[in-house]
Amino acid sequence: MNALDWAVLFSTITLIVVYGVWKSRGSKNINSYLLGNKSMPWWSVGLGIMATQASAVTFLSTPGQAYEDGMRFLQFYFGLPLAMIILSVTAVPLYHNLKVYTAYQYLETRFDLKVRTLAAFFFLMLRGLSVGITVYAPSLILSTILGWNITLTTVFIGAIVAIYTVSGGTKAVAATQKYQLTIIMVGMVIAGGIALYKLPATVSFGDTFSIAGEMGKLNLINLSFDLSDRYNIWSGLIGGLFLFLSYFGADQSQVGRYLGGKSITESRLGLIFNGLLKIPMQFIILYIGILVFVFYQFNQPPLFHNIALKEKAMKTEYSSEIQFYEKQYNEVFAEKRNHVTSLADAIKNKNKPVIAAEKSTIKAIQKSESELRSKIKETIATALPGANTLDKDYVFINFVMTYLPHGLVGLLLAVVFLAAMSSTSSELNSLASTSVIDIYKRSINTTGSDMHYVHASKMFTVAWALMAMIFATLANQAENLIQFVNIIGSLFYGTILGIFLTAFYLKFIQSNAVFIGAIIAEACILYCYFFTKIAFLLYNIIGCVIVIIVATIIQLLYNKSR
Repeated sequence: MNALDWAVLFSTITLIVVYGVWKSRGSKNINSYLLGNKSMPWWSVGLGIMATQASAVTFLSTPGQAYEDGMRFLQFYFGLPLAMIILSVTAVPLYHNLKVYTAYQYLETRFDLKVRTLAAFFFLMLRGLSVGITVYAPSLILSTILGWNITLTTVFIGAIVAIYTVSGGTKAVAATQKYQLTIIMVGMVIAGGIALYKLPATVSFGDTFSIAGEMGKLNLINLSFDLSDRYNIWSGLIGGLFLFLSYFGADQSQVGRYLGGKSITESRLGLIFNGLLKIPMQFIILYIGILVFVFYQFNQPPLFHNIALKEKAMKTEYSSEIQFYEKQYNEVFAEKRNHVTSLADAIKNKNKPVIAAEKSTIKAIQKSESELRSKIKETIATALPGANTLDKDYVFINFVMTYLPHGLVGLLLAVVFLAAMSSTSSELNSLASTSVIDIYKRSINTTGSDMHYVHASKMFTVAWALMAMIFATLANQAENLIQFVNIIGSLFYGTILGIFLTAFYLKFIQSNAVFIGAIIAEACILYCYFFTKIAFLLYNIIGCVIVIIVATIIQLLYNKSR
């Protein structure tokens, strides 16, 4: 980092914050503050939805996920387009016609206050935890890379987001997100382009696909049916469908984005826009991780990607052991690079026998690399008790800091901050609106003025921003941050979706039955999480189905007993 990087970083962040505050000035009533006067066009709705999903976790963790595990994570999104179509037909007109501020207001109309409050409570739990992770992810990595104190980094991110979210509510979030997402994607594509540019002259863009494919990284489709496998086509199409139906149909952080659309048509187009573009966007981000992977086949990567943590361990009595493993790794990598070069030449010449032989050799060398990585992680964990040695989330940012020119380093760090700000602002706004509309205004203070509830929304925004900083500590030992976010969502989304599907389609079921069904379903999901190995995407199906089945049985028994 030099003066140019710092200038780019802070000027980008400052411009976005100032623009958001200026653009959203004058929110005088609760409708303006929470729904932006329902004035957003479809493209703004669509970009807002995409930006809310695309947290800093997406841009820090997804390339590392692809680097380690290939492209199979993309299957997670296969159920998204179908979910967007279903919600456009069902949820959008319902919410717009009822003129609600939050999704949970509808549940009181359909059931009663306790069901509305329970669903709102589940949302506040899952989104409150998730917003902590969206703040923690960039805080952890930026504090490590830049040598900042993690608490101060967390406070810095939380504070700048709170400034413009409190200032303008939904209008501020919408006004900034389209620019944030644009800067984010431009920065990511530039990083991928530089990884491609720095490859040997003989390796073209098309060759990167061939090399990655031969090395097992283009594992886009897995047709096997395995309940313990997180990412296959079935968990993506079925589990992902249920997850996205719940996320976009019953999660206020997303519902709030399309409730602000000018009309039913504008909101529908925004959802469809998201459904069409999200998978290509995720493909690009994952493939940037693949480009970094291919780059590191010709240029030696660090044995351990969290450089700052390794340097701390080097100051202990285990430094000689770490150096020993790194020396071994240098020798192993030099051998592998020769074979990868030979593989690339064989691919160009379509020499299948050589391709097969080199793949076999490289696979054996990769096993040796993996063993050395495990050994150095164990050594660092011994040298620094309590340290998190999972380093996938550092792969991409470490590449940026090492290989990008000055100025672009500042831009990519700004991307991390902007992604954190974009998703966090949406989540804080949704937490505040649910807290005020579904809890405070409905059950605590029912007679306040419009401005009173605007002020209350701002206070809840600040309160949730503070809570996010506290919740951030829960992410410390996450295997991979992008997965951890989705796991937390899956703990609650299935139950919430079950409540809403019952409300939409099973008109004979009443409030007591669905309330009990939801409690039992959530208990079952928590049991699955703590005591089974069932893939987390399937929690969304399990929770939803249990709510519907238990509520149906209870209602039928009650009707029979009358």
